[in-house]
Amino acid sequence: MRKLALIIFLTIGSNVYAQTNAKVARSAADFVPRGYVVVQEIKGDLNKDHDPDIVLIIKGMDPSKFVKDEYRGKLDRNRRGILVALHDQHGYRLVLENRNCFSSETEDGGVYFAPELDVGINKGNLTIHYAHGRYGFWTFSFRYHNADFALIGYDSSSDRGPVVQNTVSVNFFTGRARFQDNVNPDDDGGEEKFKETWKKFTLSKPIRLSEVRDFDELDVPGLLGLFR
Repeated sequence: MRKLALIIFLTIGSNVYAQTNAKVARSAADFVPRGYVVVQEIKGDLNKDHDPDIVLIIKGMDPSKFVKDEYRGKLDRNRRGILVALHDQHGYRLVLENRNCFSSETEDGGVYFAPELDVGINKGNLTIHYAHGRYGFWTFSFRYHNADFALIGYDSSSDRGPVVQNTVSVNFFTGRARFQDNVNPDDDGGEEKFKETWKKFTLSKPIRLSEVRDFDELDVPGLLGLFR
């Protein structure tokens, strides 16, 4: 059942793909598909050649995706995506395009604001971080491998205001996950006491960035069967 869930989740859609026969251009901006705009550009070395590669966060411009909110006015609900172009002697080589894997920045967060997306490059890894204020955060770490980006780490923290309730850290190299549960959850902050447990897991196939259809639905512990 676990393998079936992973296969279903990672089914590649028509607009989600990695490019093994990558396109080449003088500028990474040349790879932006028609109907999209760049909303963020990140530079850093992703393939250890000491040249600056480029990550572009793009956003659709479909007028039909604009909605009117009673309190917030007109909102752009076009989804966002990601392009990755590696620098080489000919300019830039497009190695990944996933056009709609991120929700818009104007999603309804209910009683609280929606999680804030932050994409960066850290020690050669591509990190996708969601900050959710007093409720915590979760981070996906990807590494370039075989013309795609494979998930190598996942970390999350579930908080109640200043108090950390529990954390999860998954290492895909070691096949181990660490869970920390606060045994003093009613603390006002700063005096958390954690019970630590470890679990092992196996992965039948890598979780690739090109195949993630929606990060809002990417439950890494659930996909790996890592339940408390």
